[in-house]
Amino acid sequence: MAIQRTISPVDGSVYVEREQASAAAIEAALDRAVAAQRAWREVPLEERARLCSRMVDAFVARRDALAEELTWQMGRPIAAAAGEMGGFEERARTMIALAEEALAPIQLAEKPGFTRYITREPLGVSLVVAPWNYPYMTAVNALVPAIMAGNSVLLKHSAQTPLCAERLQQACDEAGLPAGVFQHLHLSHADTEALIRDPRLDHVAFTGSVAGGAMVERNAAGRFIATGLELGGKDPAYVRADADLDAAVEGVMDGAFFNSGQSCCGIERLYVDASIHDAFVERAVAWVRQLRLGNPTDPATTLGPLVRPAAADFVRGQVEEAVAAGATAWIDPGDYPLSVPGSAYLAPQLLTGVDHTMRVMTEESFGPVVGVMPVADDEAAIALMNDSAFGLTAAVFTRDLVAGEAIARRLEAGTVFTNRCDYLDPELAWTGVKCSGRGCSLSRLGYETLTRPKSFHLKHA
Repeated sequence: MAIQRTISPVDGSVYVEREQASAAAIEAALDRAVAAQRAWREVPLEERARLCSRMVDAFVARRDALAEELTWQMGRPIAAAAGEMGGFEERARTMIALAEEALAPIQLAEKPGFTRYITREPLGVSLVVAPWNYPYMTAVNALVPAIMAGNSVLLKHSAQTPLCAERLQQACDEAGLPAGVFQHLHLSHADTEALIRDPRLDHVAFTGSVAGGAMVERNAAGRFIATGLELGGKDPAYVRADADLDAAVEGVMDGAFFNSGQSCCGIERLYVDASIHDAFVERAVAWVRQLRLGNPTDPATTLGPLVRPAAADFVRGQVEEAVAAGATAWIDPGDYPLSVPGSAYLAPQLLTGVDHTMRVMTEESFGPVVGVMPVADDEAAIALMNDSAFGLTAAVFTRDLVAGEAIARRLEAGTVFTNRCDYLDPELAWTGVKCSGRGCSLSRLGYETLTRPKSFHLKHA
């Protein structure tokens, strides 16, 4: 039986070893999911909400222990790790609260001699494929609403964060969810692809790379099942001349460097009005230099390692190429002794003198680096912000809220912000355009992708 190993980015040790599910175990899980869903869909929504709320209670009760495990699995500083449990709770409770309205039958205007309405029916068995960077908050986007809508769920988590799947299972079991409504499986890539092709599966929610999203589409092709794909981004921010400079620096830099830049909606490229560009860069560089790169189990650490050495070396390569092409690197890697080639620890970096011929401005970095370009006006900023294969989020910093909203309307992104970034409001739809994916999670609209409409056209006798 195949063994998967989680190598901790903290110290390179093997933190977790798990057997991957056998063919027999996968078959049994699918059969349980199908049988459980047939009964679960008949459970009143009020009871589903009660059990899901108990699951959330059981989950957040272990907040501190979960935070420590998270730090060892993927490297987020322990001082920030517990915040993910808060995000999980906010999203879960919001989706539970929205379910009654989102799943309510649609009543049509009265028509003599007929009764007409539309219901939202569960799809069946949903596969949730979740990544390591925000392992709980990405999983919950589909997990809780899928179950609330009457589906059963199979969760395949990243091999980097297998304990996250097990802790969710533990919380579901403690809450008393019927057996088979939620199950997790540790799977190989090949077995994940085979599962997507299985006729007993009715939906896939995938968060990950563009290549991973293409894999889902290939294996779901011809099955006519629903898929939700959240595939990352190269998210831009624009700081207008009238922005609150200190607030913009704080917001954008936190959006770029939190979680060591390993956020699908993190800020990776920045456009600043030329009149304030130098002042912005001066303050932004000072902000970056106060980050403390170190062992993430130390509460004083504010910048942890990337998930693996190869990820850090990828970003190093982007930075080195940009500098060779004329960019200026404002942070001296020598000030960070842990940041050496072949290590998961990477010094933060801010680059100027960049342009869109450089990979660091066009290719997803997923690390602690941001490029800054001066722009002449709103039109130039909008053109550069839209000059991307991605479109997950975009942010505008300005005191002129009317102008900010007008700019936001022209940006090619699933979520647009003014005066903030890198945040998901669970009452808003989470979606992307272009290579950032398709489909929608969270909000009332998120329930539409986890159900199908069924029309009732009843003629009176």
